[in-house]
Amino acid sequence: MVQYRYLSAGETMPEMADDELWLEIEASFDGRFFGTGCGRKLSGESVFYISLPEDDVNLKTALSAATKWAGEHGVTCIWVQTTPAL
Repeated sequence: MVQYRYLSAGETMPEMADDELWLEIEASFDGRFFGTGCGRKLSGESVFYISLPEDDVNLKTALSAATKWAGEHGVTCIWVQTTPAL
């Protein structure tokens, strides 16, 4: 099961070790939400996540796409920044 960790304004996702799996959703000033992350295929091979433009339109859609990907690639936590970085 994937957990969501919401970050406060100005807070950033903690640094992750090279072997840790992670996914982050970040707000932008134009109202979109971009996702990036690192997971693993069943074979153990590392794979990167970059959200698709159609999934960036709002937070609900971004979280839905990211959650599906995270579940398929062993990521247990999605870090969510709902306020654009300054």
